[in-house]
Amino acid sequence: MIDNDDSPPTSRRRHIVRLAVFAVFLVALFYLVAVRHVVNIEDVRHTVAATGPAAPLTYIVVSAVLGAIFVPGPILAASSGVLFGPVLGVFVTLGATVGTAVVASLLGRRAGRDSARALLGATRADRIDALIERGGLWAVVGQRFVPGLSDALASYAFGAFGVPLWQMAVGAFIGSVPRAFVYTALGASIGNRSPLLAYSAIAVWCVTAIVGAFAARHGYRQWRDHGRGDGGARDSEREAEAR
Repeated sequence: MIDNDDSPPTSRRRHIVRLAVFAVFLVALFYLVAVRHVVNIEDVRHTVAATGPAAPLTYIVVSAVLGAIFVPGPILAASSGVLFGPVLGVFVTLGATVGTAVVASLLGRRAGRDSARALLGATRADRIDALIERGGLWAVVGQRFVPGLSDALASYAFGAFGVPLWQMAVGAFIGSVPRAFVYTALGASIGNRSPLLAYSAIAVWCVTAIVGAFAARHGYRQWRDHGRGDGGARDSEREAEAR
């Protein structure tokens, strides 16, 4: 197997430019939507409510797309709680979350998969593929517990690294359950003025944040130890070749 690390400089530049353009596009999208707030969530709620009985399904589709273009997930989940209450709203939020993960992953795979493999080289890319096959699902689940990390951005990255769609969908569903309840319940508590619901949501958020911090620390240690193990193996190979 020929390693793509030896590919011509022109080919590598093409892949670098492609990834850079995609990154700039995502940054610009994030700035417009998350910073400049070009999407008015109130207008979205009114439009969805106007669809009547189809509103839950409509909101799942609309929210999935909005999440993929970096409309903050907590705002979308809270709006789901306002529109549909704490019970139905949680399921609507989870449906939208899975939709966002699939859409962003597909776009990331389409835009960056080939270039990422070309720049990593066949050997490294195959090693990452093997790691994804063993633990891609739980990487997606774990990412959802890490506070402050954009789910959409992570989904783009997972797609570029080749995480299968079924792992994205199942992992996003499992990992998003606590936060889906938290933000949806907070939105519903604002609508029906329920302090108990708000306190329950805050308690679950605190537990989730603590679990996420420990999970992130544990994942980093495993990644670091794995990297050291690979480095040790390479050193041993070099010593053997020198002999």
